[in-house]
Amino acid sequence: MKNILYLFLLISQVFFAQSSFEKGNALYQKGQYQEAAQVYEDILKENKQQSAELYFNLANSYYKLNKVAPSIYNYEKALVLKPNDPETLNNLKFAKKLTIDEIKEVPKVGFAKLIQNFTGIFDYNQWAKISVAIAFLFLLSFIGYYFSQLTLTKRIYFIAMFIFLVAILLSVSAGMSEKNHFDNDRPAIVFSELSEVRSEPQKAGSAIILLHEGAKVYVMETVGKWKKIELTDGQEGWIDATTIKEVK
Repeated sequence: MKNILYLFLLISQVFFAQSSFEKGNALYQKGQYQEAAQVYEDILKENKQQSAELYFNLANSYYKLNKVAPSIYNYEKALVLKPNDPETLNNLKFAKKLTIDEIKEVPKVGFAKLIQNFTGIFDYNQWAKISVAIAFLFLLSFIGYYFSQLTLTKRIYFIAMFIFLVAILLSVSAGMSEKNHFDNDRPAIVFSELSEVRSEPQKAGSAIILLHEGAKVYVMETVGKWKKIELTDGQEGWIDATTIKEVK
């Protein structure tokens, strides 16, 4: 009886979230962006339902309202759930044009860049699926090798097994690298209209740089109400934790 009640509540929540999502979409189409954003926010608060589409639509609503930080923040949230989505990346590019700060991004060079470019082709979940698919092909090659009677055929299956084995090792390594990057990567968006980055985790520390709403930073560590951050150009400093909002 308890399981049936739980299932009923779960179905009710899904139905409510879907109907609310469609209501938010209808409001957005009518140009009622503030109302649409509120509906999307209510879905997140009441149902704790997260989807790339929900964050994407919420970000679009805030972008239409010229709310820089909330729009960029929710586009980033959407990318966490659906990495490399071209539509989200394109809209995020437009949203970033509303920011005041022009912080350059220092790209990685050399071998590290090659590795990142390769592993970044897919997220860690996709790499896991690829590994399973290649492992299945390896198994088929092993079966073919085991039951084959001809020397030439056995040789072909053996070579295929070797190739698939190398592919499995590469895909597993790439997946582990992406998972490690995902776990250690802590992006955050500045929500305060103006925030000072200081040399020490205290107000007495000298100001290094001023950041404005919508700037993206990476959290490295936390000390009390201060967070050590790194900017995309490599600069580091301490910022008041209340002025930023972590994406993950």
